[in-house]
Amino acid sequence: MRVLVVMDPIENVSLKKDSTMAMLWAASRRGHELGYVLQQDLYIDQGKAFGLISPLKVFEDHHHYYELGEKQKESLAAYDVVLMRKDPPFDMNFVYSTYILEQAEREGVWIINKPQSLRDCNEKLFATQFPELQVPTLVTSQQSLIREFIIKHQDVIVKPLDGMGGTGIFRLTADGVNIGSTLEMLTEMGQQPIMAQRYIPDIVDGDKRILMINGEPVPYCLARIPQHGETRGNLAAGGRGEARPLTENDKAIAAKVGPFLREKGLIFVGLDVIGNYVTEINVTSPTCIREIDAQFGTSIADDLFDVLEQPRQ
Repeated sequence: MRVLVVMDPIENVSLKKDSTMAMLWAASRRGHELGYVLQQDLYIDQGKAFGLISPLKVFEDHHHYYELGEKQKESLAAYDVVLMRKDPPFDMNFVYSTYILEQAEREGVWIINKPQSLRDCNEKLFATQFPELQVPTLVTSQQSLIREFIIKHQDVIVKPLDGMGGTGIFRLTADGVNIGSTLEMLTEMGQQPIMAQRYIPDIVDGDKRILMINGEPVPYCLARIPQHGETRGNLAAGGRGEARPLTENDKAIAAKVGPFLREKGLIFVGLDVIGNYVTEINVTSPTCIREIDAQFGTSIADDLFDVLEQPRQ
């Protein structure tokens, strides 16, 4: 196959943990031809999707892990699969990129993940479609409602709807002294909706990332364990990653969510689970492949390409 990756600058990736590189290495091992394009190099010309695309070769050598050819104008339809691996923020540039990729989809390209679903499935809000899998959760810009929620549940996590890597996450208790200023900042004085969730004490045992491929779970997850004195388990916030087999409850959650992911064309997804509860459903450039592979000898990117090499349904 010809495989195009849309990603952040390849020279800046963290080779120790970058999941996109795992995908590219797997594609190369399997003999697929690779192309590389930055988000700003996607464009539409006369109603067709194009990019300023560089031929890409990758090597499993940390001292020499890629070679890029010269950029050239190329139709996205010349590729069989496009991996949309641009990291958040999910801003208007990201949205515009999904429109261009959607045009490529109309021209017959398989986009991973489906552009419309990247727009529709906000990583925080999508999880609210499964209230039976969540702790009490509120989404609002109204500070009075959030205060009522905090009084009711006593111990609450609040976070922006567009954050990543643990940024902007706060733990507020009913007797806290910074509730007002925190809510003013996060809601932009009542103009921006945020999410509030009852605090889950099981976070001390880790915020689990369960990777889903075409609606089926990888048999191991990565528990991201917070540092001492920290509420957030995100690796970007200093959490420690510990791979573990899925529990029966993890499998039940995956079985419940999986069919919805397939229906929406979300082929590679990361479920975030604390204790027995789903907190987020990550659809934009999910990570944690490398950490699980390193600890359990899996090859999750190969599992992904096993799906991508099959005839599309």
